[in-house]
Amino acid sequence: MLIFAAIDLYEGKAVRLYQGDYAQMTVYSDKPWELVEDFVRQGVTHLHIVDLEGAKKGEPANLETIRAIREAAPLFISVGGGIRSMATIEKYMQMGINRVVLGTAAVTNPEFLRAAVEEYGDKIAVGADIKDGYIAISGWTVSSGIDAFSFCKRMQDFGIRTLICTDISKDGAMQGTNRNLYRRLSNTLNLDIIASGGVSTMADVKALRKMDLCGAVIGKAYYTGAIDLKEAIEVAR
Repeated sequence: MLIFAAIDLYEGKAVRLYQGDYAQMTVYSDKPWELVEDFVRQGVTHLHIVDLEGAKKGEPANLETIRAIREAAPLFISVGGGIRSMATIEKYMQMGINRVVLGTAAVTNPEFLRAAVEEYGDKIAVGADIKDGYIAISGWTVSSGIDAFSFCKRMQDFGIRTLICTDISKDGAMQGTNRNLYRRLSNTLNLDIIASGGVSTMADVKALRKMDLCGAVIGKAYYTGAIDLKEAIEVAR
């Protein structure tokens, strides 16, 4: 299982939200690209960036910051948040981003999703952001009314290979991840599932690894010192 270090961006800063609430935001770095040095030092190979500002606006809002992060180290980088057009995908690809994650667009514009997959294949992933059993969109601020598991099954039928699944109620809460959710997803779907939201302890990492998931995203637990990334990477192996 891969460990993805997380950088969530808002106004050029590395931040974390509490349960998806933009009013409960903590800033961890004014220079997010400098975080990459520590990630590399701890053995991180994969980075997951979310443009929170872009997700709310519906268009990228932190392109230059993401470019600076990309130039800081040769990591595998996935980016999500506000990606609603082929032109935006192309910008990220030209920047050297390895994978883009479609969230709101995957829900509201299936034809765009289909075209993106046809053009870029497994460089396209889908973010399934779950709140109260339903998929949330627009930076987690709106419920789509679509059942989460039905949506994930539909993504598999679309030919999506990688699903980044976030339990919003767990995100940033430091209360553990939703193991039942990821166990059910792993048992139900033939997808590369990356768990996100609430990975707070080494016990979470061990439990997710046993489910044969593709990866786990570690965000706030790194920033608060609750999880040592180097140790998490060893455990995930």
